[in-house]
Amino acid sequence: MEVKFSTDPESFKGMNSQVLRGNFLMEGLFAPDTIPMVYAELDRSITGSAVPATRALHLESSRREMAADYFAERREIGIINIGAEGTVLVDGKEYVLEARDGLYIGRGAKEVVFSSRAQDAPAKFYFVSYPAHREYPAQHIRLADAAPLRLGSAREANQRTIHKYIHPGAFPTCQLVMGLTQLETGSVWNTWPPHTHQRRSEVYMYFALDENAAVVHLMGRPEETRHLIVRNQQAVIAPSWSIHSGVGTQSYTFIWAMGGENQAFDDMDGISVPSVS
Repeated sequence: MEVKFSTDPESFKGMNSQVLRGNFLMEGLFAPDTIPMVYAELDRSITGSAVPATRALHLESSRREMAADYFAERREIGIINIGAEGTVLVDGKEYVLEARDGLYIGRGAKEVVFSSRAQDAPAKFYFVSYPAHREYPAQHIRLADAAPLRLGSAREANQRTIHKYIHPGAFPTCQLVMGLTQLETGSVWNTWPPHTHQRRSEVYMYFALDENAAVVHLMGRPEETRHLIVRNQQAVIAPSWSIHSGVGTQSYTFIWAMGGENQAFDDMDGISVPSVS
């Protein structure tokens, strides 16, 4: 498990591109037959993936970082499948996740096993986990059932649909809020005008990008922003003090996940566009 430590806004100003990437970008996700994970000291989130290409994959605790007997001993987990059909076994109960289906796993689940229906078309499970203070039951969320919110316009190149998978309006969780945003063809901007979340951190994972496409992800204090070049199936950590917005060389989809002081989706500190530089 890779560990990324917290960074303050002043230290952020002196980082070059290589250091920025090392502190905020997750590049090694979705490797076949393994479960790469990144532990962020910021709000103690864990971001990972499971691509069971030739065998089932068991989600296990990392004793050094977690000091837990099993992964969900003190954690809740949100999962979205961006690949072909697969299954997640949670303490003996099987959940079938088609493409873009989601699953919530509450604290206390001792066994989590990822499998694909077919080896030639593996599932690609993406997950984000935060510490949890109590147990809630597992919930299967289909894309068709995720609460949609349509925003933006073609004129502003930001026409998009936000699908809320894990949020207080659907079922209770401890910290985790998670969903998927899909941009329409011809739209390339996300989360603009930008905002910050002073009370929680966020993780963006970009996908559905062609091999030679990229997203220019903007981050930092509004008055002094920086950028990261993000490729397909890479994720970015957004501290509470940083904006998190982006523009792509094509349309794309991204998964967002948040954890922190509260779960109110609209709890944002809006930034006026003239103040961004």
